[in-house]
Amino acid sequence: MFIWLASYPKSGNTLLRSMLAAYFFSKDGIYNFSLIRNIMQFPSTNLFKNLGIDVNNQKEVVKNYINVQESFNKKNSVQFLKTHSYLFNIENHAFTDLNNSLGVIYLVRDPRNVVTSWARFANVSIENAANTLINVKHFGGDEKTQEPIVHMGTWDGNFQSWKSFKHQERYLLIKYEDLIADREKYFLESLKFIYKLNNNDFILDKSKFKNVLDTTSFEKLQRLEKKEGFFEAKKDKKTGKKIPFFNLGPKNDWKTLLDQKIREKIEKAFRKEMIELNYLQ
Repeated sequence: MFIWLASYPKSGNTLLRSMLAAYFFSKDGIYNFSLIRNIMQFPSTNLFKNLGIDVNNQKEVVKNYINVQESFNKKNSVQFLKTHSYLFNIENHAFTDLNNSLGVIYLVRDPRNVVTSWARFANVSIENAANTLINVKHFGGDEKTQEPIVHMGTWDGNFQSWKSFKHQERYLLIKYEDLIADREKYFLESLKFIYKLNNNDFILDKSKFKNVLDTTSFEKLQRLEKKEGFFEAKKDKKTGKKIPFFNLGPKNDWKTLLDQKIREKIEKAFRKEMIELNYLQ
């Protein structure tokens, strides 16, 4: 069954995926970009094509979310799926169910930093990115690339939706800022949670654990991208060149990068959630 790695875009999902991929899908815990392919994104075009579903018909795609999950669900193994979708019903169709889902690790990041990271990644203005966080409910759906629509919801809606797993005690919340500050602590917490969901005794492979931490620091990932490129990086529409995926990371600080009006707009829109997460007092 699946453990979801869920987040609003640009919230640290790739970092945690990299760490988990190195631990579960390598012999020694030494990370390389090919390992992350073991954790697929959902929805993903190929998964729907394999069942003969018309990926250009978004109603059919949404209607078959659970059918597709069932088609490659291995009940007795550890499986992860990355998603930026919210957990609400979409056009009266459930995103997932407890027959396919063990639980979720939800990554959250201060939206004042998400907005600058999203602006660079999507190659849009910060004002445009702020409006996306506050108002836009989905992205994707490019017929040329056949990318599926991702129903992410707003930043606050995405965060709130995945709490439904909390009532089942199948929910782990990790703040990106905490993961960056103490990767050892929060990666260990993630591993314990995963083993608990699978009803397995937790025995840490210390050698693997150390190698994961050594090879997935932001600086190491940044250097690896410069050397090899990273397949999830987007192209600049004007220049055609790849926009670095691992750009600022911990140095992406809204205090120095964000215009006051944009900051106030975000704080007003997400005040409740930001107070809950201690991003605001």
